[in-house]
Amino acid sequence: MIGRIRGTLAAKQPPWLLVDVAGVGYEIEAPLSTIFQLGETGSEVTLLTHMVVREDAQLLYGFASEAERRLFRNLIRTTGVGPKLALTILSGMGAEAFWQAVRDDDTALLVKLPGVGRKTAERLLVEMRDRAEAEGTPVTPATVGAVGDAADPRDEARAALLSLGYKPAEAERMIGKVWEDGMGADNLLRAALRSAVR
Repeated sequence: MIGRIRGTLAAKQPPWLLVDVAGVGYEIEAPLSTIFQLGETGSEVTLLTHMVVREDAQLLYGFASEAERRLFRNLIRTTGVGPKLALTILSGMGAEAFWQAVRDDDTALLVKLPGVGRKTAERLLVEMRDRAEAEGTPVTPATVGAVGDAADPRDEARAALLSLGYKPAEAERMIGKVWEDGMGADNLLRAALRSAVR
């Protein structure tokens, strides 16, 4: 299994990354919390990875920290939660906020994430409660880096929201609610996601 990837960031289009390792390009799907911490295209990156081997595909998921990867692995062990939903949860709130929601038994916060209904949120809280104690206090995420400049930051933020499962009208509303002149795509996306889980 592939546990870590180090190479050159060849392309970045949330939630997908392409990392060039000695001439071989690895397609990696990552949560926005990880993508925010990466440098510009062409920079060297190191990602912790989780590999899923299916009958019809081999999928690689990448994470900036062990806390993120550990939460991802815990989430996909939960009934009804697959890798796509696990990435959506990580993208929407990050590891520290998720464990806090579990400790606070905060169903209302979880159901604001796309794809998480009340039953799924309740199941997550029940199944993850015991694991939260084993996790201890989650590591505070590293300072967020730039996602990169786009011709219009709203386009990049909109594309990222759509990839997370938000509907076009909802993505537009979220961006319009927090948009200010001069905002970069990364700050805009973070603000939009924060507004969705308040």
